[in-house]
Amino acid sequence: MKLLFSALFISVILSLTLNSCKKKLVIPDNVELPADVGDHQIIIHYAYTLSYNEDHEQADWVAYKLTREEALSDDYDRTDDFRADYAVTDTSAELSDYVLTQSTYARGHLAPAADFKWSEKAMSESFYMSNMSPQLHEFNSGKWMYLEMEVRHWADIYDDVYVVTGGILTAGLPYIGANKVSVPENFYKVILDLDEQKGIGFIMPNKNIEDTFKNYAVSIDEVEEATGIDFFPLLDDKTEEKIESTLNMSEWDFDFYK
Repeated sequence: MKLLFSALFISVILSLTLNSCKKKLVIPDNVELPADVGDHQIIIHYAYTLSYNEDHEQADWVAYKLTREEALSDDYDRTDDFRADYAVTDTSAELSDYVLTQSTYARGHLAPAADFKWSEKAMSESFYMSNMSPQLHEFNSGKWMYLEMEVRHWADIYDDVYVVTGGILTAGLPYIGANKVSVPENFYKVILDLDEQKGIGFIMPNKNIEDTFKNYAVSIDEVEEATGIDFFPLLDDKTEEKIESTLNMSEWDFDFYK
């Protein structure tokens, strides 16, 4: 009986100790921001930050924190006020770049408008062309949209998540418009849940995807290898390595199986 009591006591103490250690994780300011990509301009908007790539006339990455309250909000509708980003110091992609190919390519949000229904300003700023990338309509309104919905679901059930999104920008991509906006062959998204110290990445081809978006889940390390971007460098090295090197699908509650 004493041995059983001792074992239970030790188990409880270990559990409390582990939980206590987990809660003590220091979250740096702006933990969602990747490392700089060369000398590309960093633009800070109200609800998200981006790295603008002039060679491809779009963002290398768009990063933000999404909370439960923000994900569940339905306070503001889409503004659809697509426009050039005044903050880009050189030239920004323009709405006219998409005109001749609009039947093929959507002005695909990187940070989706539906993530910003909590603020009129954030919603409007999500329509800057710096937050757009040419996406095939079937991709934009298909499995990519379901992944975006899943991220909002995760923000709801995990309290908050950190999100980074972009096209994989490489040399020789086709382009559209007078400003030569590159058309990525693949898009990525990485999601970080710091409370549970887990992360997940996705690399999805810019096409009509017929199977579930879950099949495109990868570790964050794999997204780093494909993009050359260092995600979450502000985390301590041990935590960053643990989160980015592993992919455990069972840790993530999938609500959308499309």
